[in-house]
Amino acid sequence: MYLATLELECTIYTTPYTTKQLSFILVIRSPSKAISSYPSKLVVHQSMASEPGILTDWPWKPLGSFKYIILAPWITESIYSIIVGDEKGWDVFNLTILPLMLWRMLHSQLWISLSRYRTAKGTNRIVDKGIEFDQVDRERNWDDQILFNAIIFYLGNKYFPGGSHIPIWRTDGVIITMLLHAGPVEFLYYWFHRALHHHYLYSRYHSHHHSSIVTEPITSVIHPFAEHIVYFALFAIPVSTVVFTGTGSIIAIAGYITYIDLMNNMGHCNFELIPNWVFSIFPPLKYIMYTPSFHSLHHTQFRNNYSLFMPIYDYIYGTVDKSLDTLYEISLQRKEETPNVVHLMHLTTPESIYHLRVGFAYLASKPYSSAWYLWLLWPVTLWFMMLTRIYRRTFVVERNRFRQLRLQTWAIPNFREQYHLKWQKESINNMIEEAVLEAEEKGTSVLSLGLMNQGKELNRYGEVYVKKHPQLKVKLVDGSSLAVAVLLNSIPKGTTQVLLRGNLTKVAFAVAFSLCQKGIQVTVLREDEYEKLDKSLGTKSEGKLVISKSYSSCKVWLVGDDLTEEEQRKANKGTLFIPFSQFPLKNLRKDCFYHTTPAMQAPKALENVDSCENWLPRRVMSVWRIAGILHALEGWEEHECGYTISNIDKVWEACLKHGFQPLTVPTQSKS
Repeated sequence: MYLATLELECTIYTTPYTTKQLSFILVIRSPSKAISSYPSKLVVHQSMASEPGILTDWPWKPLGSFKYIILAPWITESIYSIIVGDEKGWDVFNLTILPLMLWRMLHSQLWISLSRYRTAKGTNRIVDKGIEFDQVDRERNWDDQILFNAIIFYLGNKYFPGGSHIPIWRTDGVIITMLLHAGPVEFLYYWFHRALHHHYLYSRYHSHHHSSIVTEPITSVIHPFAEHIVYFALFAIPVSTVVFTGTGSIIAIAGYITYIDLMNNMGHCNFELIPNWVFSIFPPLKYIMYTPSFHSLHHTQFRNNYSLFMPIYDYIYGTVDKSLDTLYEISLQRKEETPNVVHLMHLTTPESIYHLRVGFAYLASKPYSSAWYLWLLWPVTLWFMMLTRIYRRTFVVERNRFRQLRLQTWAIPNFREQYHLKWQKESINNMIEEAVLEAEEKGTSVLSLGLMNQGKELNRYGEVYVKKHPQLKVKLVDGSSLAVAVLLNSIPKGTTQVLLRGNLTKVAFAVAFSLCQKGIQVTVLREDEYEKLDKSLGTKSEGKLVISKSYSSCKVWLVGDDLTEEEQRKANKGTLFIPFSQFPLKNLRKDCFYHTTPAMQAPKALENVDSCENWLPRRVMSVWRIAGILHALEGWEEHECGYTISNIDKVWEACLKHGFQPLTVPTQSKS
């Protein structure tokens, strides 16, 4: 019996033609041969290296976000050489290292955004399985290898013979670099990569990279430090050779590094972008240039396609996956995905573009907050703002899957402040209407309106689109009914009185009505608020609607957008603030408690969740977004927009039935 000595190494793969299948390899610690490619229905999650080896962590890991400070001495020296040195004596290569490092970061970020946008749309997507927060956290240090390379370049420039004062261009050096990469680099990488898949090295090092079954461009550089040392040694063969022989040039070195980044990012982007006519014109190209499909199979099938960028060695040694051509063709033919449910949101602040899933992956994985370093990107931010003024169409932000439903989030390129401008109203309404009609054309079942896209003054909670297009098949949902249900269930049991304060929206009226029906007194502070509510509720308030001048009479406050800081400071110690607004309340009181804007915890069945929705915590969704999903799951045929409110109890029960859980614990302010 070998059961006691078996070790399980798993790879999960989902392709357009093989869905939710699992293959795993049993490695027996004995002379017996490994059993490979044995199918099973067992669901296993592959984690990081089970037995981390030496030099797994990067040396500067304790520095955290301040790791780039280790480059300060070299950058300072370069700047000093420019200031005090003669222009003719400048070492151009030394001055190029920092710009090259910044270019590599920009290059990778462009690939990240492109990959996330394309895989969200679904066009030419290779692997269907989603990405979760653990992968984003694991891959957040993708810039470590850029920092490592920069240090080596600075050291080589200073101490390597011929490393300084390299010319800008030499043709012979470029040719030598190409030949050395195609020869020894590709050959040695192939065998080193195969060695990494041996149990000893895999369990200690390479399994960290293979934890990402669904790859993103930056997955290509997520390796333990020890692996990067070997990779750099391999890629240094052409660079050190041309430098040592005096044939090196800045173009050759910078171009070679850019080529490596380009091919690495492309191979891990998870969408096919190499057209088949390229291989039809020049068939031998398939041996000297890989495709994203080629390397994707390595991450899903594990024991094949080991080559770096040139598949020729896999063909020579018989390790090419037999399904490569099929996967490549199917991925190329894959059309844009048709969503069942669309959630329509918009940008909030100028820097919110970086917090979208297609922006900075790690920022998107945390609740929205202003980061000081984003001020350094203001030139880029201004460029994005100008681009949004030109590109007046919605764009796909992310995709999710919930059971059999395909979900997409679309964004309108408008900022929060623009919704307050009357002269922008027509333009914004036109874009929302175009998004509704586009969803209709795609065959979408439900479109939910998020944030200010459902404003009363803008479109009467979406009603204007339904009246303008009475034959509309896509159901418009503003989520007000679920918002009311969540608010009612957020009020602590035993509460007899609440203070209602803020801009009176459709949700506020419905909550006030429901509370009065439950026998809970609703207190307001202003005459105009009382008159509006009293007129709306009439005798239905059953005497539970009152007006008071005291801020200290209630321990539970239901608050909207226009609550002032002065009013908030008048609340009693221990007051619970529950916002019914789309945007969060500014938490001013350390001695009070604050709920989030109406939201719920998403069930585990919701896939591909690797970003936060605005300011909400991980795997927490706004009720306006959840409402659209419920509408599709339950097959409700009516629109939920305008001034109508659905059956609150029915909506709440459906929400709980499908696994969404209430957020019951408010937080204290840290301000």
